[in-house]
Amino acid sequence: MQKTPAGEVVVVPRNFKLLEELEKSEKGHGEMSISFGLSDPADTFLTDWNGGILGPVGTYYADRWYELRIHCPPNYPAVPPQVRFITKINMACVDKHGIVMEKKLNVTKNWNRNHGIEQVLSGIRLEMTTDANRKLRQPADGTAY
Repeated sequence: MQKTPAGEVVVVPRNFKLLEELEKSEKGHGEMSISFGLSDPADTFLTDWNGGILGPVGTYYADRWYELRIHCPPNYPAVPPQVRFITKINMACVDKHGIVMEKKLNVTKNWNRNHGIEQVLSGIRLEMTTDANRKLRQPADGTAY
């Protein structure tokens, strides 16, 4: 949602929001420790995305690149995207199949339509630094689900 200069609330359509997110990502604007883009450039519905997170320094995730798949359902951005790790990871908010559990990640648990893919990936990276996760031993580097 966005507000006009007159104070009216405008609901931005799904594809407009996703196109804006894609453009920002492709131009390298935003946090440099995360990355995301379309899985298939011909996907006119902007549904399936690839993502990556560079593990934060001072954690067992450091110096590792975590690959993810992101699915934006038809009712996105009213609901958060579905995120699944490809790279094996040990985190409190990720199940044994690599799926990020929405109810255990702050950004998805407190979702609003102004959030986007960048906020979800940043939220996951931030979660890596919490006391509950930072010292968790990780699977061997390069292993996948």
